[in-house]
Amino acid sequence: MTDAMNVDDTLQRWLAAINSHDVAALSRLTSKSFLFVDSIGNRVHGAPAMEIGWRGYFAICPDYWIRTEHILIEGDIAMICGEAGGTIDRQAWRTPAAWKAVCRDGQVCEWRVFADNKPVYEILSRRSLRPFVTKP
Repeated sequence: MTDAMNVDDTLQRWLAAINSHDVAALSRLTSKSFLFVDSIGNRVHGAPAMEIGWRGYFAICPDYWIRTEHILIEGDIAMICGEAGGTIDRQAWRTPAAWKAVCRDGQVCEWRVFADNKPVYEILSRRSLRPFVTKP
């Protein structure tokens, strides 16, 4: 299997786990040295902290989804374009988004989100909650 096929396989399992809200599968696919960076630069380091992050995000947005339109893979890096959405407090939202994934040895080492989260922040501001972020 080529590197691109390995990365694509890992990425497809990662996206399926996100779309099915399978935190256990996400945890298995998350490297110990994992780095998550959200669209405003907040960072989460390590698999245990990210597991907490996924659980918190899926609690806020229980039907979160990602739809991909294009995936470009070079080496161990994948760039994904598409959109994300879900429902928070019974209010649906969706936004164009892009993601960067670094995949090695069947695990995701880095996940970066590039999206306009204004729709999410507007919904959350109505209930005085900030987006879930785990600080180191």
